[in-house]
Amino acid sequence: MNTTRQNGSLYTNLKNNIAIIEFGHPASNSFPSELLERLTNELNSISKNDAISVVVLKSEGEKAFCAGASFDELIAISNLEEGKQFFAGFANVINAMRTCGKLIVGRVQGKAVGGGVGLAAACDYVLATESAAIKLSEFTIGIGPFVIAPAVERKIGVAALSELTLDATNWKSAYWAKEKGLFARVFEDIKTLDTEVEILSEKLASYNPQAIAEMKKVLWKGTGNWNDLLAERAAISGELVLSDFTKKALEKFKK
Repeated sequence: MNTTRQNGSLYTNLKNNIAIIEFGHPASNSFPSELLERLTNELNSISKNDAISVVVLKSEGEKAFCAGASFDELIAISNLEEGKQFFAGFANVINAMRTCGKLIVGRVQGKAVGGGVGLAAACDYVLATESAAIKLSEFTIGIGPFVIAPAVERKIGVAALSELTLDATNWKSAYWAKEKGLFARVFEDIKTLDTEVEILSEKLASYNPQAIAEMKKVLWKGTGNWNDLLAERAAISGELVLSDFTKKALEKFKK
């Protein structure tokens, strides 16, 4: 069932130490600010919940995993403060995923663009389908993937980040993403994906939660400065989105 709600939907289903968070939006599961805020709060709250040791992050439907930030909100940005605040939405989610004491398994059933690639990169382990192609198209509208770049680079390295960012009009396949380390495993269809996500998350949930929490810290070692770093990056994007180049490019896309 796909949501028709303008601000999208977010549901959490708790099942034997596993929290399954499902987000959705009628525009290819993109994120308006309100939905980003809800996801951030949900992750922060789960982080404090001792009954949960594993999170599964998934989106609605069988098509796109996540089309990134809300296009309508992007177009509406009219000053620096609004711009900064808008891009801080993804910064907050990535930081919440980073500091959440639980392992986060990403279930990526379809295409991911921009912030959607950032979400996948901030998961600790990602299972995907063959349909899960990825693209960072920010350059085409005069901005860059500045906020999500640290998360993407941490997973796939500078060379692959560069390739993804500079080749802004082309999709990279799910197998490319797997080869670079963004996806751990790729499956032929959603049914197999869901079976494997369930098997993996149940295994993880059976392990010592303390060991999981300590391992999470190890995996994210060296990212303690990200609250400041991602805020700085949000400011860069907030400034660029006000440029004439971006305003013209967005108008073109709108038409």
